[in-house]
Amino acid sequence: MIEYFSIIYCLMFGACGGSLCFDEVMGENRYTVCRVDLSKSRLQLFLNDEKSEAYGSLWRLKSGLEGMGQKLRFAMNGGMYHRDYSPVGLYIAEGVEKKPISTKGGFGNFHLLPNGVFYFGPNGAGVMETKRYMAANLKPRFATQSGPMLVIEGKLHPRFLKDSDSFKIRNGVGVKEGGRIVYFAISHSPVRFWDFGKLFKSRLKTPNALFLDGSISSLLWDNKSRRAYFPAGPIIGIVE
Repeated sequence: MIEYFSIIYCLMFGACGGSLCFDEVMGENRYTVCRVDLSKSRLQLFLNDEKSEAYGSLWRLKSGLEGMGQKLRFAMNGGMYHRDYSPVGLYIAEGVEKKPISTKGGFGNFHLLPNGVFYFGPNGAGVMETKRYMAANLKPRFATQSGPMLVIEGKLHPRFLKDSDSFKIRNGVGVKEGGRIVYFAISHSPVRFWDFGKLFKSRLKTPNALFLDGSISSLLWDNKSRRAYFPAGPIIGIVE
C-alpha cells in the first residue's frame, strides 16, 4: 500500500526521489516508467556517430558521448529499424528530415494501422496518428515514426484484443499536460498490447501514446539499465 501511494505521488507531483524512472505495477504486470519534464530536460534523437556510423546500441551511445565529455542520463530505443539500423519510418533530427514518413501497408507491428509519430522540440512534444500528423504540417526539431498507436484520443487502438495470445516485452511513449510531460515505459516481462495500452490510458492518463518496439526494448537511466544489451536504431536520449 505504501508503494502504491508513493507511485501515485510521483505521478501527480513528479517527486520520484530525484530519478527520472520508477517502477509501476498494474494488474499482474510490472513496468519501469520514466517521467520527463521538458521544461527541465532536453530530449534528443540519436542515430549515427561523428563518423556517420550507427551507434547501434544504448551502451555504444553512452560510451561515445562520454568520450566527448557528455553524460547520457536517459536513453530508450526510439523506433523500428532495418538491418543497417536505418529507421523504418519518419526520422527528423535537428529539424532535418533524414527519412520520409511511411504510409505503406505490410506485415508486423509498424503496419498495424493506425501507426503514429512521436515529435518534440522547443515548443513541447506530441504523439499523433500518422495521417493526422501529415495533415497538421508540423515542423518539429525531432520526430520518429513507429507503430501501432497504443492510445488514440483517449481510446485504445481498435485492433487490440483483451484476450490476445501475443505476449512480448514492449516499450512506448505518451505525452500529456500540453506537451510538457512525456512518459516512457518498458515492461519487465512479456505483455499484451491491450495491457500495455491500458498503462498509458488508465494509469499514466496520456490521451495519445505510441508503441516504440517489442522484443528488443531497452532502457538506460542514471547508470541503471533494463535490457540495454539489445541493438537499437533510432535512440531517444537526454544528455547532461
